[in-house]
Amino acid sequence: MPIVRVALDVPLHRLFDYQLADACPADVGRRVRVPFGRGEKIGVVVATAESSEWPLAQLKTARRIEDDLPPLPPDFFQLLEFASTYYQAPLGETIMAALPAGLKRLTPPQRRSGRTQRPPTAQPRPQLTAEQAAVIDAIDIDGGFVPHLLFGVTGSGKTEVYLRLIERALALGQQTLLLVPEINLTPQLEARVRARFPEQTIVALHSELAEAARERHWLQALRGEADVVLGTRLSIFTPLPRLGLLLVDEEHDASFKQQDGMRYSARDLAIVRARQQNIPILFGSATPALESWANAENGRYRRHFLLQRANPQAQLPPVRILDTRQIKLQEGVAEPLLAAIRNRLERGEQSLVFLNRRGYAPVLACPACGWISHCQRCAANLVVHRADHCLRCHHCGFEARIPRACPTCGNQDIQAFGRGTQRLESWLQEQFPAARILRVDRDAVKSRKQWEEMLSRIHGGEADILVGTQMLAKGHDFPRLTLVGVLGADAALFAADWRAPERLFAQLMQVAGRAGRAELPGEVIVQTQYPDHPLFAALVAQDYPSFASNQLQERAQAGFPPYTFQAILRAEAPQMADALAFLQAAVTLPEAAGQDSISIYDPVPMRMARLANLERAQLLVESPSRPALQQFLPRWREALEQLRTPRQLRWHIEVDPLEC
Repeated sequence: MPIVRVALDVPLHRLFDYQLADACPADVGRRVRVPFGRGEKIGVVVATAESSEWPLAQLKTARRIEDDLPPLPPDFFQLLEFASTYYQAPLGETIMAALPAGLKRLTPPQRRSGRTQRPPTAQPRPQLTAEQAAVIDAIDIDGGFVPHLLFGVTGSGKTEVYLRLIERALALGQQTLLLVPEINLTPQLEARVRARFPEQTIVALHSELAEAARERHWLQALRGEADVVLGTRLSIFTPLPRLGLLLVDEEHDASFKQQDGMRYSARDLAIVRARQQNIPILFGSATPALESWANAENGRYRRHFLLQRANPQAQLPPVRILDTRQIKLQEGVAEPLLAAIRNRLERGEQSLVFLNRRGYAPVLACPACGWISHCQRCAANLVVHRADHCLRCHHCGFEARIPRACPTCGNQDIQAFGRGTQRLESWLQEQFPAARILRVDRDAVKSRKQWEEMLSRIHGGEADILVGTQMLAKGHDFPRLTLVGVLGADAALFAADWRAPERLFAQLMQVAGRAGRAELPGEVIVQTQYPDHPLFAALVAQDYPSFASNQLQERAQAGFPPYTFQAILRAEAPQMADALAFLQAAVTLPEAAGQDSISIYDPVPMRMARLANLERAQLLVESPSRPALQQFLPRWREALEQLRTPRQLRWHIEVDPLEC
């Protein structure tokens, strides 16, 4: 009897064989109902075969093939198989993670066509700048696989380039996949795409969508009905039968990397998918990832430049550095910055005070005995959230009431040290009682609807001063915002993470780009105790190429990516000794010995050594050759799976980690 090999959404994530009398190769990619344990499950047929490694007597019989939907296309499986192999994840896990939840249920929710929306009024196309026209002319939509990197300063009109390229793809009858890093960038961009193409079918895919809406949009893409798919990282696995163009906006953003389950990079998989489909791909950013910049430097990517803002009346704002060693601060704010905010209030313009730290204060402490508000579950401090009257861990979510006195010595004079956006908001309200102050962070904005309402208030002129975190750092265009003040930037300058300077520079350049995007001139003020640091010199000059060149030289000398290739084996357990013992056993496996091109470092606790009551440790695997690393990892992983481990120990391999 023919055999079907099925991927199921179960913890083991391996493939299961079932007998099916009328199975044929055309069933590959279709959902199938199968018995599992005492019940039934919905799986996906990965392959058909005439025999199995298991005795036929042990194989159960599949119930039936579900033929209500088109089968998943071969290129979809090709991409998933690559991701499974490269990122060392079971193929079953990879396939089932890519499907909407409703398609994995025995009784999926009733599918509706969705509400009919009045098509938006078509917006006229703005006149292109000479730089934009040159970039568009240089990209051949119908020319096969070519990776392009678009380096455009903030406000230079990268989105307009995307829209013109989408227009060309639509004229050829092709679909476009446009990836964005975060949900909060989606509403504004989605509205702009819909307004440009009111007669086309535009769908969005992201985690804020209701389950039924996500399934409906995914199926529109699978059937070829969607012309443009706009989505976050999981959208890279969306089946698109007419795909002709891939666009990745803000390609440098760390949000494109999945941090649990299969730890994949949507940006990197986009390159793989474009090569498999033989279509062009465009990465866009004002601060490209150093890996992408290096690829452009060595000719792997074609690089294009947008060095002027699209609005001829808008200029890049000058950046002023305030040396806080010589200036007295009030609640972390220097008087020149306060004066600049006061000046904008008098002129009826908006200011943004950027502090990438949520809550009221980072820690609550007792000056008498030294007690600190440590999280009971993590190697982190509980953050003071005065608005919610609680202490909260930003890593595991643990909450506790703010104590009235020190839990250790009873001292009632416990103090909140440091400052977050809530404290800054309260203090600025005291300084400017007539000003309308709006705080924009994950505590104030928890859903897409709240985010859309917040953007509407900002655009409607209902806020004079914005106090925000990285949520406001990129992708937003506020015409009346003319001042950006940056607090607390020094913390990342000397971090243990060697990627910290790249992330800090990108963050500062992106948030600086919010100022002066229309006719009103802008200004950026950055407070620092290290005004002579080279990073700030590059920031003042707004010279990303120089910063990138220096960083790449340092990485080449230190042997860091992109000049070497890395993977990390991480383990977590209730006891640190168990995690370290497992990692030490991994080092001593025969498969890990005698690898000339592979370096395996000693196990060490992670920087966040305890998270959610689990102790965490890791070891780094490194090689100057990507193929050598990829040949080593599968053999090593198979050996790791044979090790006997404590019942509560969990481990995973992360390829191309962003944090080491």
